[in-house]
Amino acid sequence: MRGLWIEDGRASLRADLPEPEPGPGEAMVRVALAGVCGTDLAILAGYAGFRGVPGHEFVGVVEHSAEPSWQGRRVVASINVGCGTCEECARGVREHCARRQVIGVRGRSGAFAERLAVPEANLLAVPEGLADEAAVFAEPLAAALRVPRQVPVRTGTRALVVGDGRLGQLVARVLRAHGAELLVAGHHERKCARLREAGIDARVRPELEPGGFELVVEATGRAEGFAVARAAVRPRGTLVLKTSHGAPLPVDLAALMVDEVSLVGSRCGPLDAALAWLESGRIDPRPLVDAVVSLTPDAFDAAARPGALKVLIRL
Repeated sequence: MRGLWIEDGRASLRADLPEPEPGPGEAMVRVALAGVCGTDLAILAGYAGFRGVPGHEFVGVVEHSAEPSWQGRRVVASINVGCGTCEECARGVREHCARRQVIGVRGRSGAFAERLAVPEANLLAVPEGLADEAAVFAEPLAAALRVPRQVPVRTGTRALVVGDGRLGQLVARVLRAHGAELLVAGHHERKCARLREAGIDARVRPELEPGGFELVVEATGRAEGFAVARAAVRPRGTLVLKTSHGAPLPVDLAALMVDEVSLVGSRCGPLDAALAWLESGRIDPRPLVDAVVSLTPDAFDAAARPGALKVLIRL
């Protein structure tokens, strides 16, 4: 089987990978399209100590499943695979299972290969008529939709998104759809222009009023981005951390306490809701696609270029 393999900070195309062996309750999925995200680039740089086939944003077709109803269906999948026996799994929160695997990130092969094994419980069927190029955004859109499920967003909510990258683009579109009075503080004019085309106020390193926003979403994964976000949130406002930081952050906890700022961690979200948004056209992420490439390590180079947004791998 062909697939992209990461080891020791290098990506290579291999043609000798063993075929996946689905366990009980798992399906074999042939990957049609996969997306390269910031986490994949971080994994290539050493994040999580991952060795193997990365990739967790994908759409594919079920080739084999013990459950006949899945056979031949186009699917996406939630990426967290819980142990099934702990208290968190019993509560239905496998995202926080202490023994969880994460497709293409932690202990489980990912979607940058021709096939992968996925628990049937993680599969969601792609609606008929929804293009693969939109369905492949289901996982990151779900992550963006997590924000308004954690924090009330009303018409007129004064909100700031710090970061104009792949996830920041989707978060901004979600907050705008909820009626927020929104500004995006970006780093690349090309990315900000993409947001403005969607009717969103986006500027490169704008001057921000200190404490001027009741909701701030940090979507850079960088210490300097967090500093901008912290300075912009008003007393009794909410600061949402939407991306992973590779190194510890310098945080003045006393100042957060004095200002009564709510600090919210935000990770994976509702995949079913993401598919519904995509099917209805409430958000069309396809303008974010910069390139569709074949299964090659060049996909990482394309995604890492300054100003790049979404790179898709077609298998």
